[in-house]
Amino acid sequence: MFSFFSIVCSMGNSTSRLYSALAKTLSSTAAISQHPDYLEESEHGQLDPLDPKDLLEECQVALQERPARLHREFVGQTIDFSSPHTFRVMQWNILAQALGEGKDNFVKCPLEALKWEERKYLILEEILMYRPDVLCLQEVDHYFDTFQPLLSRLGYHCTFLAKPWSPCLDVERNNGPDGCAFFFLQDRFQLVSSAKFRLSARTLKTNQVAIAEVLQCKETGRVLCFAVTHLKARSGWERFRLAQGTDLLRNLESVTQGAQIPLVICGDFNAEPTEEVYKRFASSSLNLNSAYKVLSDDGETEPPYTTWKIRPTGESCNTLDYIWYSQHALKVNAALSLLTEEQIGPNRLPSFNYPSDHLSLVCDFSLNIDPDRLL
Repeated sequence: MFSFFSIVCSMGNSTSRLYSALAKTLSSTAAISQHPDYLEESEHGQLDPLDPKDLLEECQVALQERPARLHREFVGQTIDFSSPHTFRVMQWNILAQALGEGKDNFVKCPLEALKWEERKYLILEEILMYRPDVLCLQEVDHYFDTFQPLLSRLGYHCTFLAKPWSPCLDVERNNGPDGCAFFFLQDRFQLVSSAKFRLSARTLKTNQVAIAEVLQCKETGRVLCFAVTHLKARSGWERFRLAQGTDLLRNLESVTQGAQIPLVICGDFNAEPTEEVYKRFASSSLNLNSAYKVLSDDGETEPPYTTWKIRPTGESCNTLDYIWYSQHALKVNAALSLLTEEQIGPNRLPSFNYPSDHLSLVCDFSLNIDPDRLL
């Protein structure tokens, strides 16, 4: 705890005030994290709200010794964010801290670049730069001491579901299990229902999970379903991922009442577009399309990569992360461009100016304003 506040308190009295209430919250989360209920969701007492601009400024001060961050632009149509029919979704595997430092072996990334004391500010800065209405994260192992306390004070409703057997727990001095986290801005949406799934592969309960929440837009009354997941990693597990994806689709068909409720699914699928699980989503009765195709010239091709890393086994450059959406109920207006190879650099990801081995995906959607044309 000392290392966290030794950084922010050195920034001046305004920062000390900014984090004074947070300090009380963090001191209480240690006890909460020992309780079995932490596998799903935690509720804290109400704290003073934070201004996202103030927190972004504090992140940038904390990162002033780091290289300048890499610029990304939105590709597509500019939308009117004052319209109640538009919303922004962010999908990101943020790299679990225990895995980054202890198991993933990014051989070209200096250990100093992975230290949580600064890496957390890079993650928060990325979120605050785009301030999504809906935020979906994977590999979250600092939910209770960082993301839930901060994002709840920024106006987000927060939900978390840990993996039953997280690999983070194998790492010495870990911060607990990693899992999926889902956040939405409460001034835009209200919660209708929430479901948490431990994904199955046929009859076998697996180590991967998903969260699905049905939200109602406060201005329009329209109802949407959002889901976040993280499928099994590594080559050789393609049939396993297909079974997990099939199980998720079956559950979401029930949650969306047979696709009557528009759906957005975010996740690290650990699957290239050539895999069967990708094809299963593309041909699902839920009538889904992949949002990041909007970056391609023909509108039909996925990006060349969403993750690029170097491990002892070699270099891997893959498209594994997706934002799926109900294509007749929703329109993709714009998507955040991916970093170029030149921007990423020869040592690939993560790095001193990018905190994860996965790139964040950010999309601006608009609702079809004719409710009779949802399907």
